[in-house]
Amino acid sequence: MKLMLGKTALLLCAAIAAATTAVSAGSVSVNIVARGARLPAARAAVLRRAAGQQDDKGEQILNGSCTTCHDLRMVEVQALDKAGWTNSVESMIQKGADVAPDDLPILIDYLVTNHGPLPDGPGKAIVLNICTMCHDLKRVRQNLSTREEWEVTLGAMLNEGAPLSEQDFPVVLSYLARNFKPE
Repeated sequence: MKLMLGKTALLLCAAIAAATTAVSAGSVSVNIVARGARLPAARAAVLRRAAGQQDDKGEQILNGSCTTCHDLRMVEVQALDKAGWTNSVESMIQKGADVAPDDLPILIDYLVTNHGPLPDGPGKAIVLNICTMCHDLKRVRQNLSTREEWEVTLGAMLNEGAPLSEQDFPVVLSYLARNFKPE
């Protein structure tokens, strides 16, 4: 019994030490929102690299070109299609954004893939304003789930601190279940 408790205590101490090291080294999840504050884009990129995640070229262009003038929130809530992102990026270039011509298609493809369009309908605005506080739209679109699975997912997000109100919960649940269900 003593040996078993000793091993458990040792494992617990090792886990705490590993977590402390990871936090102090900056290798924590980039998508964590602390009291509603998002990490600055440059810090987020550093944390992703520290966590061993490979940066996507499109994300590098976005972080290098777009975040010099504004934060990523503006990108996260637009949900544009290819034509919309192309117009938006071209408008930003006219205003002084520095994007190399060869990088333009890479950036546009990245934006469409990760921050692309969502179906219209009740709940879309809530998804754009609440879910994108922690997740990109690619993650939302790829998570095809039943209504019951979406309900569990939303419950888990509430437990993680998602600021989803009681009145918005059924609206978002219906939106996700209607638009992102298994075939």
